[in-house]
Amino acid sequence: MPEGPSLRKFQLLTSPFVGQVVAKVGGSSRKINVNALNALRLQDSQVHGKNLYLAFVAAEGPLGPTAEETVLQRETDSGASSAQGGHKQVCAPQTHPQDEELQELQHSGSKVPDAADCPGNWLSFHFGLFGSVRANEFSRANKANKRGDWKDPIPRLVLHFESGGFLAFYNCRMHWCSSPRADPASDILSVEFHRGRALDALHAPDPICYTLLDQRYFSGLGNIIKNEILYLAKIHPLTPGSLLALPDLERLLDCAVQFSSDWLHSKLHGKRLHPQIYQKEQCPLGHAVMKATLGPSGGFKRLTWWCPQCQPAVL
Repeated sequence: MPEGPSLRKFQLLTSPFVGQVVAKVGGSSRKINVNALNALRLQDSQVHGKNLYLAFVAAEGPLGPTAEETVLQRETDSGASSAQGGHKQVCAPQTHPQDEELQELQHSGSKVPDAADCPGNWLSFHFGLFGSVRANEFSRANKANKRGDWKDPIPRLVLHFESGGFLAFYNCRMHWCSSPRADPASDILSVEFHRGRALDALHAPDPICYTLLDQRYFSGLGNIIKNEILYLAKIHPLTPGSLLALPDLERLLDCAVQFSSDWLHSKLHGKRLHPQIYQKEQCPLGHAVMKATLGPSGGFKRLTWWCPQCQPAVL
């Protein structure tokens, strides 16, 4: 399923439609009444971890502050208070300073909105395998299905706006909620990501590959990121976190933040990801790669790739 960087890209696609009114609705979803979106105004777009949230209000109602405006106001207030007294420091991922678009995305939607910030209802999107958002275009089949037919994917939801543009949402689960459920301190692409709490989680006695997929501490981190950063940090996926030295855990966390930021940067510039270990038969050094389905007992298990020579087991 799409990971944090992909969700940030989805938000970028929806943001230009904020403030516009829905003129027509389509799609195959039966989980929500899609017709209820007709004549509503898209008020805001936020992303938290692996979830996208869109806020809708009555078209004749006032257009409340967007996530970006709310965050900018809070940062202004925070700056004013820090000038009078100390303020709490947060750790931000390393970014490409020349990419203002990337920095804007990292700030946008990083706050859990107060009730006053959410005058409308929020529609939550959780995307499955190959889930996506398209703006002003529909997804096209790039290969035949199992029956040999070249059928284009059917969107779960299509929002046509009065401006003439449209958004199409594919392979996603949707439900209404009163506000986004999020903890910015756990979002690896948020400026409020809390390194200290993440390090504490990594130091648990559980296999490190289990902990990395725990969305309570690493929201937005998925299976691709997990495999790639374990290889970059030269850590065996089944190594208990409690056996790793603090510098090793810090290096792994640095890899998680930097890899996610770089992947988002590539997406924003239309570049494809080139994995080093994920779904590979050999690592970049030419060693044979192992593959296994790993996960906690009774929990969700994911395919994992690693190089036994570059990522030796800790005995």
